[in-house]
Amino acid sequence: MLRRIGWLAPLALVCLASLSARAQDKWVSLFDGKSLDGWEINDFSKSTKWEVVDGELRGSGGASMITSTKGPYKNFRFRAEVKINDKGNSGMYFRCKNTKPGFTDGYEAQINATHGDPIRTGSLYTMVHLYEAAHKADEWFTEEIECKDVNYRGKVVTAIKISVNGKVLFETNDFTRQFGPGYFSFQQHDPGSKVSLRKIEVMELPNTTGDK
Repeated sequence: MLRRIGWLAPLALVCLASLSARAQDKWVSLFDGKSLDGWEINDFSKSTKWEVVDGELRGSGGASMITSTKGPYKNFRFRAEVKINDKGNSGMYFRCKNTKPGFTDGYEAQINATHGDPIRTGSLYTMVHLYEAAHKADEWFTEEIECKDVNYRGKVVTAIKISVNGKVLFETNDFTRQFGPGYFSFQQHDPGSKVSLRKIEVMELPNTTGDK
């Protein structure tokens, strides 16, 4: 009997570790499709409009940010179904410093098919710029970001991968680690832009560097 218990103890630890891994490998919704519960608006222009219509989170009007109050998150996959109008401009932000960020207070994955700004959807603004959009204006697409701190040649860096409609656009490392654990946000860029969002989800990834 004692021998059997001896074998069961390590087996139980393995099972617990497996359950923990499976708990992380799960998409969690940040938007209920019905209300703005769990979101905070930072309206710079006092003329922005964020509303829920037909299960979509829609932004229009003046410049602003809308931020999920859940977090902060460090290592994750973050995705959303997005639609941007012709000549519209928005951004999918991650690792924002707080729940009322400005346009430069986090990493920005661009949302832009035909805006005057030539930096197109999927670009990591100020870091990696793409000049052809992987989708058309006024059509739904899925944008996904994977962000995690990793050990690279003896140094901890922030590894970022951005995909559109399941296709990886690029992978890059931020050796300066500009932004630590933070929040998710979306940008309403200007009065001519109209962005629609749905199925906003996050999947946490394990910490492999040992730091916080």
